[in-house]
Amino acid sequence: MTILEQGSGAAPQAAADLIKDTTTQSFVRDVIEESKRQPVLIDFWAQWCGPCKQLTPILEKAVRAANGKVKLVKMNIDEHPSIPGQMGIQSIPAVIAFVDGRPADGFMGAVPESQVNAFIEKLTAGMPGGAPTAAELLQEAEAVLAEGDVQTAASIYAEVLRADGTNVAAIAGLARCYMQTGATEQAKKTLGLVPEAKREDAAVKAVQAMIDLAEQAQSLGPIAELEQKVAADPLDHQARFDLAIALNAADRREDATTHLLDIVKRDRKWNDDGARKQLVQFFEAWGPTDDATVEGRKRLSTILFS
Repeated sequence: MTILEQGSGAAPQAAADLIKDTTTQSFVRDVIEESKRQPVLIDFWAQWCGPCKQLTPILEKAVRAANGKVKLVKMNIDEHPSIPGQMGIQSIPAVIAFVDGRPADGFMGAVPESQVNAFIEKLTAGMPGGAPTAAELLQEAEAVLAEGDVQTAASIYAEVLRADGTNVAAIAGLARCYMQTGATEQAKKTLGLVPEAKREDAAVKAVQAMIDLAEQAQSLGPIAELEQKVAADPLDHQARFDLAIALNAADRREDATTHLLDIVKRDRKWNDDGARKQLVQFFEAWGPTDDATVEGRKRLSTILFS
């Protein structure tokens, strides 16, 4: 179960583990791609294999003791024979280490704990900078999230939280991932882990804005009905305001911006400058570098200062 599929429980329990099972379908993500961030051991095993049952607990203990320098991924060869077949695995247990997306080393058989520890030490020795820093992981998470890979981003944020459960940027990032999958309640629980003194952090406020907007949208009617109201009476600012919130919830950011700007142009003072304030909340939720924010700020400035 992935961290985004765990709909209940606090974020720490949802954190991605150092040890997981993989399938033929998820092998590339779990092993190849993950090994580009840190070494990954793939343990080929089977239920009938006695030596496998001896080795697996030793592997798990050694990986946990390595404290994040390496991950362990297990594959049942009876359930998923194609990958070990392609790799020429003819006897088990077999452990192959992947680094930078390629096999780097390995061993066969139920070796003793000391040998497993030595194998991991050799594998991680001399790595540039050792394990990735929290800052490096956060930067990577932002990059993959920007590419639309919410699952991978969430697993990286969770990895940071596993080492430091108070990292505000990681908490906010994980909450943002939940919001992007529509898991508003889980996002609220995650954001609740932020200490009171850090509530004004920009990343935290951005996610809180996303949550507030999502909850606002839940109380509105269908977009089609709101559009009909606005078409029937273009001066119905409340209907247009509600339509903008609903459009934002549907990720139609440009349309949402246009409707709020229309209110600002027609009646800046409406609802105590409510349209402009709502637009600013949109910008906060979208982030300062989002294309919709950049363009929206330009259009708003043109209206306010022309």
